[in-house]
Amino acid sequence: MMRITFPKTQDQSEKRIAFFPSQARKYTDLGFDIHIEKNYGQTLYIADAEFEAAGVHVDENRRNLLLDSDLTLVLRTPSPDDAALLKKNSILVGFLDPFSNKELILRLAQQGVSAISMEMIPRITRAQNMDVLSSQASLAGYAAVILAAKALPKIFPMQMTAAGTISPARVLIIGAGVAGLQAIATAKRLGARVEAFDTRPEVAQQIQSLGAKALAIDLGNTTAAANGYAKELSAEQIERQRQAMIKFCSMADVVITTAQVFGKKAPHIITQEMIKSMKPGSVIVDMAVDSGGNVEGSLRNERTSINGVTIIGASDLSSQVAVDASLMYSSNIFNFINEFWDKNSKKFDFNLSDNIIKECLITHQGQVTNEKIRQTFDQG
Repeated sequence: MMRITFPKTQDQSEKRIAFFPSQARKYTDLGFDIHIEKNYGQTLYIADAEFEAAGVHVDENRRNLLLDSDLTLVLRTPSPDDAALLKKNSILVGFLDPFSNKELILRLAQQGVSAISMEMIPRITRAQNMDVLSSQASLAGYAAVILAAKALPKIFPMQMTAAGTISPARVLIIGAGVAGLQAIATAKRLGARVEAFDTRPEVAQQIQSLGAKALAIDLGNTTAAANGYAKELSAEQIERQRQAMIKFCSMADVVITTAQVFGKKAPHIITQEMIKSMKPGSVIVDMAVDSGGNVEGSLRNERTSINGVTIIGASDLSSQVAVDASLMYSSNIFNFINEFWDKNSKKFDFNLSDNIIKECLITHQGQVTNEKIRQTFDQG
């Protein structure tokens, strides 16, 4: 019987998990022997006894858990020490950030580990129920607005009272991908006046459908890339965008930036000049801080202030709503395994001609198999 293991995430700020007791039957029906590390669900107040009641083995020794694992499911990139314990021909599945972890990826290849990076799942119809980036980004967009609302020294909705009328807060969302659209919807539900900008003109209709105003800046050709992400802008386009953004930012009470370019550093969009144009007391939430940041001067998981403007480098936003984020992630990851698990041979089907496997399989049989990752490593 193939052993599937769920080790605890070592990052103390991470509250999400990849497996719930209610999902045990799904895995055992596929023929897996399920093992978790002791106190695996403690961040969500799930006792080991609940897992054991579902037929899950609870292991106290993390080292042995990893050494004996055939299929290891994680949230975050494993540490070098943990990765070194994974045996030849075992499978590792999770957020591996392969573009930024060359040493780890090469080590996994050398060890003969088949590494699957869930953020590399292509955004195609067939893979929608496996798309961890979309499921987590949607929740992060919601959390970003709540974070901004708490930091802003005024309320979002308009109120008409005997003492006078309170104008609605003005919220500017930069980037209308999954996270940005959820941020728009959340800010609207809270009663804010919402404007949004995206370099892809084709998303203007989606912005408007949520009740926000789509801002237009003529940047030339900026259609989406094949994977659905925005294309990287030229230096001239970035400068045009920045000049237009000074006006938009100066009118906003809240600015939330979500702009990212897949596999590359996030573009710097909000400059010191723009920040200085904003009203004291305004708030900026930089959702792209983990990939380099959209905001000049933003720091990961820190709040800074420039001329009275609060800048929040918001990392791990989905972890702030960890119950729902875990439910969605665990569902995504099971759907992926179920899709490629051969129920007859009880083996994982590494069909390299399959579009999904081709994109998300990073290492296999001692090689870095993903072409994009190989090219990045060769260039760097």
